[in-house]
Amino acid sequence: MGKLSLTQFVTLDGIYQAPGGPDEDRRGGFEHGGWAFPFDDDDFGAFVDEVFGRPAAFLLGRHTYEIFASYWPKQTDPANPIASQLNALPKYVVSRTLKSADWDPTTILSGDAVQEVAALKDRVDGEIQMHGSGGLARTLLAADLIDTLHLLVFPIVLGTGFRLFAEGAKPTAFRNIASRTTSKGISINTYEPAGRPEYGTFE
Repeated sequence: MGKLSLTQFVTLDGIYQAPGGPDEDRRGGFEHGGWAFPFDDDDFGAFVDEVFGRPAAFLLGRHTYEIFASYWPKQTDPANPIASQLNALPKYVVSRTLKSADWDPTTILSGDAVQEVAALKDRVDGEIQMHGSGGLARTLLAADLIDTLHLLVFPIVLGTGFRLFAEGAKPTAFRNIASRTTSKGISINTYEPAGRPEYGTFE
């Protein structure tokens, strides 16, 4: 049985939208695309290389899949660990609107997202990695299907945009199993779900 991990970039106010470029995702009139770029450094790159050294397969939402598919197939340097893994390994995209996928090997999962991903975890051995795909991530977090969350918090506030943990998110406790901070201030925390929150009083 596979384990599902999510690697997500967020701002201090929880925005995940369009970290990679100005035109990556302008939905809702978002004007802050590319906010992650100024924080790139060797520490950040080393963490990303570590993550991409582990996957057995990738799971993506439609929007993130289309962003990746427009760029990574053109990166053919065998020494690039990200491109090598993304281009070679199985990719699964959850979408009811995507009819075809030219980036091989890709499988479209067009049914109920929760059922499709639960079944995928049953039949894939190893780590299934999600990157970005915030809308799908919220659905799978609510269904308790994400086993590991790598949350990279960038020291910036944007004020608008899509949030990973929006109003109405399912109350969930997490256990921090690893932490580090890059030279430019990205706080990288790895969490595992720990059930429902516990409550008490300081009285």
